[in-house]
Amino acid sequence: MKKKSLPKKTVESLALSHEFVEESFDRVTGAQLITGNEVKLLKDAAENYPAWLAAIENARHRIFFESYIIHEDEQGRIFADALIKKAKEGVIVKIIYDWLGGFGKTSRKFWRRLIANGIEVRCYNPPKLTDPLLVLCRDHRKTIIVDGRVAFVTGLCVGQDWIGRPERQMPPWRDTGVEIRGAAVAEVERAFANIWATVGAPLDKNILSKRTDFAPAGNVAVRIVEGIPASSHIYRIDQILAAGARRTMWLTDAYFVGVPSYLQSIKDAATDGVDVRILVPQSTDIGLIRDTTRSTYRPLLAAGVRVFEWNGSMVHAKTAVFDGRFSRVGSTNLNIASWFGNYELDVLVEDEDFGRQMQEMFLEDLRNSTEIVLADTQKISRRQRRNQRKNIKKIKGKGAGSVRKATASALNAATSISSIITRQAPLGAAEAKLLAMVGAGLLIFALLLIIFPRIASIPLVIILLMLALPTLLKALRNYRNN
Repeated sequence: MKKKSLPKKTVESLALSHEFVEESFDRVTGAQLITGNEVKLLKDAAENYPAWLAAIENARHRIFFESYIIHEDEQGRIFADALIKKAKEGVIVKIIYDWLGGFGKTSRKFWRRLIANGIEVRCYNPPKLTDPLLVLCRDHRKTIIVDGRVAFVTGLCVGQDWIGRPERQMPPWRDTGVEIRGAAVAEVERAFANIWATVGAPLDKNILSKRTDFAPAGNVAVRIVEGIPASSHIYRIDQILAAGARRTMWLTDAYFVGVPSYLQSIKDAATDGVDVRILVPQSTDIGLIRDTTRSTYRPLLAAGVRVFEWNGSMVHAKTAVFDGRFSRVGSTNLNIASWFGNYELDVLVEDEDFGRQMQEMFLEDLRNSTEIVLADTQKISRRQRRNQRKNIKKIKGKGAGSVRKATASALNAATSISSIITRQAPLGAAEAKLLAMVGAGLLIFALLLIIFPRIASIPLVIILLMLALPTLLKALRNYRNN
């Protein structure tokens, strides 16, 4: 039956005004649109690290460096030496690293050397017996701001993995970042100042740059999306963009484990004919994440989503591009830990030229990837395939150029297991493996409780006490304060 078209006046009344869209994006991202910026796309450590080191070398006043992990290896020492050199020249250098990120990767000796040479170093959220649940909150950002004039927002940490290990025949990790010049730099610096204040005395606001200090550096409009625990900014903006996408929705993510509502938004877009593609790593540094990621494939593929696995050592990027107009680059992974538990930082770029670069980079990445297909899954409709082919033709015709860890894992596994148990579709190998691991663990624990009830119950009692006592103390303090 042919659908009746709406009257012209009705269509006009339903059309969203530009102001309404801007206000909605402001509200969902917690960030205003900032125009007049220059944004440069940086691919892998080969482009990121030299740009970072050049900016550090040219610093005259201050360097703010925030990284989830700075490995104590050759690359870590290169950056340490560069920062020490500037500190000795009188440049203010401040570093934030995450305790969990650096655990087992960077020694106290490494940080003491930096401090001894005039660098102020702060560790985010070391463990506290008085509040053990704080371990769920991490500083997962990777940013550098130099002199309040240039900023880098990226998915890369500092370490040899991003350069590669030829002696082990391991290629560099695939990752993406951006270099920003213009008024948006002030917002990146403000985000650093905000988290700096959570772990000690705040920065002197007088030394921070302001948006009004900048003349236009380019013609790119961006939002600096400051992820804070429970804010879910990227989670919500991705869903809005998925609902509004008309042609393409291409996602790259290192640790993809979507909750059911996020997966549904992706499936809905694909079902409506949007060309939805997801690129994830084939091999990863967190094995449980790989299995939980694969457990989401079947319903996505059934809905028409195309899933690709990177053939290299690791794809660590966290990027997205919608219709070649809205692009996202930053530190937020598509999982519970990043969406709801961590401090993250991302750049949402609203620019078609930049979007075209993102699309070309994504298509280039697919050349080194394997597409996942399920032979026993119902094929998507001809209409979906036809619409997707049209969308790709539109993209290719637009421009030239080459078609260019532990707690979070438990949360992601729980989400994935929940979707497996409630789904009626037949299980694949990844889902079966994950369920087998969980089932075996539960069985072993049950047998221990039967055979050694007192001994097996000790860890459970300790965990309950660690949760109960701090909770009661918090409640008592809050009661007294009120």
